[in-house]
Amino acid sequence: ARGAVTFAFRSEDARTDLAVWDVTGRRVATLLRGSRAAGSVTWNGRDDDGRPSPAGVYLVRLASRAGSVSRRLVWIP
Repeated sequence: ARGAVTFAFRSEDARTDLAVWDVTGRRVATLLRGSRAAGSVTWNGRDDDGRPSPAGVYLVRLASRAGSVSRRLVWIP
């Protein structure tokens, strides 16, 4: 979809947290929090309050009890 990015994931632990953070460390959007070991989630570029996020560099972090992984994302709406 235009203006959106989809993340596919697989976690060793069903308790999973997937979120987008800005470079200052502020959580911008919570994409997933709960019991889901695999699947895909789409971020439409909006924060948790529904406001559009500006262009820039963001971090996407997948975390579970088994560990975490972060990836850099350049968002261009």
